[in-house]
Amino acid sequence: MLLNADFSKNVVVDTNAMPWDDSPMVGIHRRKLDRIGDEVARATSLVKYGPQSYFSPHTHGGGEEFLVLEGTFSDEHGDYPVGSYVRNPIGTSHKPYSDEGCVIFVKLHQFDERDTAQFSIETKAAEFLPGTAPGLSVLPLHNFEGESCALVRWEPGTIFNPHAHWGGEEIFVLKGTFSDENGDYPAGTWIRSPHLSRHHPFSKDGCLIYVKTGHLPTE
Repeated sequence: MLLNADFSKNVVVDTNAMPWDDSPMVGIHRRKLDRIGDEVARATSLVKYGPQSYFSPHTHGGGEEFLVLEGTFSDEHGDYPVGSYVRNPIGTSHKPYSDEGCVIFVKLHQFDERDTAQFSIETKAAEFLPGTAPGLSVLPLHNFEGESCALVRWEPGTIFNPHAHWGGEEIFVLKGTFSDENGDYPAGTWIRSPHLSRHHPFSKDGCLIYVKTGHLPTE
């Protein structure tokens, strides 16, 4: 399966308008955002676990990164409430489930084999740092070899400098409305911008976004 597989293209998806597709596991559904492959794939998705649902034990052949958007995600290693950011590098394994149900934003098979950090962050309890423009605050999540991801909080009326994205940029809007000269992106919008694309972002009403940079092809 190829879905939004041309990384030279801008992609904007309103995930709220998407249906939930069945997965191979009962009680687990997906909204596929990009994908190269079938069940084992380089993929970015929203995954919804119903109450008392579980996924079969599996090993992360290409790594797994996820952010818990609703409810509590669990595995044999612990419970991860809403706001938790988790990285499971290549070769790790687990048997995930959710007692109460949850929704996660997850990226699979996108790790560098040298990126072996395994950790979780409860972002709701973490301290945001001052950003590089007035009205911005940042919670760094991970950095490796030019690739970085963070949560960024925009106060109402914040304007950031026009800039280009070396290695691309990917955004998932968690709260509020993020904007640039091309449009307005409310909570639930997924945006992927290619290498060297440019924009002039701002937020009239304020927002919280997950942002990942430096991870897309540069050729």
